[in-house]
Amino acid sequence: MSELRISQEKVIQAPAAIVYEVLADYREHHHRVLPESFVDFKVESGGRGAGTVMTFKTKNGGLTRSWRGVASEPEPGRRLVETYDNGTVTTFYVDPVDGGTRLRIETVWTPKGLQGLVERLLAPSMLKGVYVKELDNIDAYARSLNSQA
Repeated sequence: MSELRISQEKVIQAPAAIVYEVLADYREHHHRVLPESFVDFKVESGGRGAGTVMTFKTKNGGLTRSWRGVASEPEPGRRLVETYDNGTVTTFYVDPVDGGTRLRIETVWTPKGLQGLVERLLAPSMLKGVYVKELDNIDAYARSLNSQA
């Protein structure tokens, strides 16, 4: 089967440096912007940017799934990538724009088997909804940090 790519973006009303810091600081900030479908978020090692290893669970559509990922920074300050044990990759694209930051969250994976057929049907709308919440959370949190600066 071919890969599945889901993305959502929003202009965040805070500077790119603050938005990136919220995403890259897994110990202090990142877990604070995750929607309620993410539970039991833990940092196994690292904690800031590349090399951070994190675990968490997601609860969507009555299913709970465990995740373990490693962060990398192919473009520090602009692109943060989380690669999970099952081959799923989530990338955060941070681009400065007038009045704030364009943030895009994109997840790519190759659904397999019968579960893959179900994922192809349900994941796009479910994951986009999760990302809308996450982007709203990031916007509010980054703006609060910006107002404290």
